[in-house]
Amino acid sequence: MPESAPNRSLRVGLMQLQPTRDVQANLNDVLAAIEQAGAQGAELIVVPENALCIGSNAEMRAAAVRLDGPEITAIRDAARRAGATVVVGGFKQKSERPLLQNTALVIREDGGVQGSYDKVHLFNAVVNGTAFRASDVEAAGGQLVIANVKGVKVGLSICFDIRFPEMFRQLARAGAEVILIPAAFTQTTGEAHWEVLVRARAIENEAYVVASATITSDDAVRSGFETYGHALVAGPWGDVMADLGTAPKAVRVVELDLDKVTRIRAKLPVLDVCRPDVYANEPLEI
Repeated sequence: MPESAPNRSLRVGLMQLQPTRDVQANLNDVLAAIEQAGAQGAELIVVPENALCIGSNAEMRAAAVRLDGPEITAIRDAARRAGATVVVGGFKQKSERPLLQNTALVIREDGGVQGSYDKVHLFNAVVNGTAFRASDVEAAGGQLVIANVKGVKVGLSICFDIRFPEMFRQLARAGAEVILIPAAFTQTTGEAHWEVLVRARAIENEAYVVASATITSDDAVRSGFETYGHALVAGPWGDVMADLGTAPKAVRVVELDLDKVTRIRAKLPVLDVCRPDVYANEPLEI
């Protein structure tokens, strides 16, 4: 009798942090969380958006880091020690270009850089009378990215991207079974929309969604950037598998059963029957 194929799985480290303007203190928290997740057997660890610094546009621009700087070097060393792929997503990246990039960096388990994704949809919005103008300091990315982690296709996104479902459908149709949405979601929009959006992206694409998050510190409240927390993992049927609530610092490792994605997509084959050729046409007005 032939042996059955082993179950396909991926152990992911969900993370919630409470960053301030102090980059070194924030970095220390990131390194400790990576170590904790690695000790729990995580194969993929997701660092939330703005984990290295949170504040006003001017403050975050001033605190931007370079790919070859000491902060990223320290995180690469931490990934190697943990023996896990680490996605730092996203951080304000300083380069020779005039504007910053909001970058999700994929670091392999050996500490090498696998690649990166620059946030496509910039957070230009007014929330509770506060204007957020990310495009004043950031340049939008122009390329969707899927990372291969332990043979699993993992789609990359950052925070505000969650509001653009067509992006996630394209990642899923390209084979992504896991989608990352590291975030620093505002308190107001988080209370109203965060869980609904995370679950919707999972349901629509019959994929796991891993959404690490930041939560407000007193420092962030004073800067006008109050974030919601509730780092989530949602399953391909839309079930919430983990919710870190309002914990200021927390890590949880969740095992993703990738065979479940295969089973759900076979029974409810939305990716096979969607019609992008039709959607590309202008609607007929009648």
